[in-house]
Amino acid sequence: MPISHVLAMAFERVSRLASIPALLLVAVTWITSAVPSTAQSLIRDPDIEYGLRELAFPVLRAAGLNTNRVKIIVVNDRTFNAFVIDYNAIYVNYGLILSVESPEMLQAVIAHEAAHIANGHLARRVENLRAANRNAGLGTALALIVAAAGGGEAAAGIAAGTQSAALRSFLGHTRAEESSADQSAASYLRWAGISPAGMVALHQKFVGQELLSEANQDPYMRSHPTSRERLRAAEANLEQFGDWSTMDPNAEYWFARVKGKLSAFLRSPGWTMRRAREESAPDIRLMREAAAYHQNRDLANARAAIDGALEIRPDDPFYHELKGQILLENRQISEAVTAYGKAVEMAPNDALILAGYGRALLTQGQMKSALQALEKARARDFQNIRLLQDLSVAYARNGNNGMASAVTAERFALQGRLDDAGIHAKRAIGQLPVGSPGWQRAQDVLIASEHAKKQKRKRK
Repeated sequence: MPISHVLAMAFERVSRLASIPALLLVAVTWITSAVPSTAQSLIRDPDIEYGLRELAFPVLRAAGLNTNRVKIIVVNDRTFNAFVIDYNAIYVNYGLILSVESPEMLQAVIAHEAAHIANGHLARRVENLRAANRNAGLGTALALIVAAAGGGEAAAGIAAGTQSAALRSFLGHTRAEESSADQSAASYLRWAGISPAGMVALHQKFVGQELLSEANQDPYMRSHPTSRERLRAAEANLEQFGDWSTMDPNAEYWFARVKGKLSAFLRSPGWTMRRAREESAPDIRLMREAAAYHQNRDLANARAAIDGALEIRPDDPFYHELKGQILLENRQISEAVTAYGKAVEMAPNDALILAGYGRALLTQGQMKSALQALEKARARDFQNIRLLQDLSVAYARNGNNGMASAVTAERFALQGRLDDAGIHAKRAIGQLPVGSPGWQRAQDVLIASEHAKKQKRKRK
């Protein structure tokens, strides 16, 4: 089964522009219209995001960051990469998660990206970009934006035929920050009681990368010091401070569960069934089997497997959520609502679970209840494209066409479709009370849309 189909069933796919970095302080309207090819998607799943939050918690705490504010988000990209573009999230490609062999390796990646936030690198990159931008043409400026967001290949393509000195200068500043981030990350791991051997193992994966041609190098190391330099530094840190860590069963469990669920929906069902037998945690094995059966449209066995996982962990909201998803996608609407309802009872503030519950209620025709659930979800996660689509339908079916247009405008804006966003924003402004929250949000979208049009005219 093609990955695109599997993801549509399994995860919330949220369109995100890799070149929307708040760290660059470049208007989203300019970027989205200038670099449409950088559109990516996110894999949004409550189980996976909770597991990553469990793995990240000790690292973020050691870094002095707000563990409730900084999220770990999975990018739908198979390359080995991770990056930050603002102060609220660390983005990790699914290819990286599936490639690392231990929780300590993944925690080392998270620690490195957390260091960029804690050390103020985001703000400094803004000024470095501005300096480069003053001395470069448009092509190089775009390359800088894409490179800062992790798009090495895209950056190389955009920079071709332009003044590349500014790009080299910007990446030079970036490499210095990467070395600093590695040093800070090693400290965070030590303070958190996480084995620094994970960082050594992480860098060992890259030894030899710098010997490859640029076209064959992994994007992760393009703007980083050479892998041998990083490996030597990690080994020196391990030798100097030793390894006083002990195995963390919680980290081992959630690492296996995150990888298990990702692989179950990204790999073929046959691959999952073969590998699931090797899983030591019986509930994770059953969850993976449920996902494989679901891909094969075998509802009876998928249901039996997820029920088996729930027998082991009856108070696990994420297994109830997965059961709800399986039932909903098999048109067992009433039972899906019940399953999602149990998940919400156990995790009443999880935006992704609330969004799934609202979708099930919407499908069942419970419009007012669906609207309540979806509004609560949006208040906690306003960048969920699928949620916004469901919310606009709920508003329309409840007779509030003004808010339906306002939410649709926001959804198109997040997708970079600013012309369409402007059309719906105008509709919302004409239907909503002046000064109301929805009216104000529609005004913001309209201003962004009009700014994008001005920028397009200037470039012509």
